[in-house]
Amino acid sequence: MKQDQASQKKPHVVIVGAGFGGLEAAKALSCTAVDVTLIDRHNYHLFQPLLYQVATAALTPAEIAAPIRHVVRKAKNIRVFMDNVSHIDTIKKTVLCDADRRISYDYLILATGARHSYFGRDEWESIAPGLKTIDDAFELRQRILTAFEQAEMEMDKDKRQAWLNFVIIGAGPTGVELAGAIAELARHSLTHDFRNITPKCARIILVDSGARVLAAFDEVLSAKAQKHLEDLGVNVILNTMVKHLSDDHVMLGDERTDCRTAIWAAGVQASPAGNWISAETDRTGRIFVESDLTVPGQPDIYAVGDTAAFTPEGAERPLPGIAPVAKKMGQYAARSILARVRNRKLPAFSYRDYGSMATIGRNKAIADFKGWKTSGFTGWILWSLAHVYFLIGFRSRLIVALNWAWAYLTWERGVRLITGRIRPTTKTTKQEQKNAA
Repeated sequence: MKQDQASQKKPHVVIVGAGFGGLEAAKALSCTAVDVTLIDRHNYHLFQPLLYQVATAALTPAEIAAPIRHVVRKAKNIRVFMDNVSHIDTIKKTVLCDADRRISYDYLILATGARHSYFGRDEWESIAPGLKTIDDAFELRQRILTAFEQAEMEMDKDKRQAWLNFVIIGAGPTGVELAGAIAELARHSLTHDFRNITPKCARIILVDSGARVLAAFDEVLSAKAQKHLEDLGVNVILNTMVKHLSDDHVMLGDERTDCRTAIWAAGVQASPAGNWISAETDRTGRIFVESDLTVPGQPDIYAVGDTAAFTPEGAERPLPGIAPVAKKMGQYAARSILARVRNRKLPAFSYRDYGSMATIGRNKAIADFKGWKTSGFTGWILWSLAHVYFLIGFRSRLIVALNWAWAYLTWERGVRLITGRIRPTTKTTKQEQKNAA
């Protein structure tokens, strides 16, 4: 009752999503003259840029995730709900959650993130999973490690090679990082672990419909990234569409490639937040926003990060869905709300792009800092330092740094356990499955 009375005295801000944008907004509103409810379907904040290292057994989830309650524990004006949002009533200014829970708001920040997009071929998701959550990372790790185990037991040469073929669809940062990590896992970390197969025979295929890898980067850096991938043994196939996916092969254009492990890194789509508030969205579902990140016609609702389609004045395209953009948007939305509470107004949102980085593998990365471009070992050191710095908590930074140092010196990765329910590796009848059980 005391908390409800306090909420009536202060403006109530509801933040949906505790990713980079939502968490930054919550931190900026901590210990201020507003009450905050932070809602997320998970109880942790995930550092997504390193999720591919969980998928390839280099790190564990505990090293790249932090409990939300622990992050905001010192902010007495913030409460955290682990819940699913199903709808938003913009007339009554209410967020609807599971079990018909209703949370009223004075200001709402939508930071609901994005999922991978299969461009209308959603049936491919079970065949080629993407990488956005910890569950996705566990699924991919299980598939990758299981492939080597199955290849070890397979006596038929062609079937064995199908297990050792890995197809990554999409040559953006996630696809490039996964291709490089799987190549290193196969050629170095697992080299001495098997008796009947040579992991160096693993064939990693990176395919994209575009003309080059990492298309968002400068052409020179893109070419260097491709060279780094090829040095690792990755087979880069460009200007090629994936026409079909099945459990045992993919069609790259008109060419069939036998493959038991396919990974999707080709595109993303925003959450359904735009539908919740009947807002206008772009083709990927991102909400078009005003210069102050509010939704047109709904000035008390902000959209940030992957949920927002914001095009700076004079720019040709919206800001990319990357962590630095989401964090700046979250900070701005919080400051804008505080300014409005004090009857003030902030200038329009602006973002200064400090550059981009992507890693390909050991000693191999590219970095573009607005005119200053570097690659190779220097780029890799900068990438490593930046990612350790932006992790939440000293413990995570220390453990990740130590793991990377150990892996660099020994070529060994983390504990390569295959956990969870193993998916069937061959098509079996219901009776065979029953007998096996």
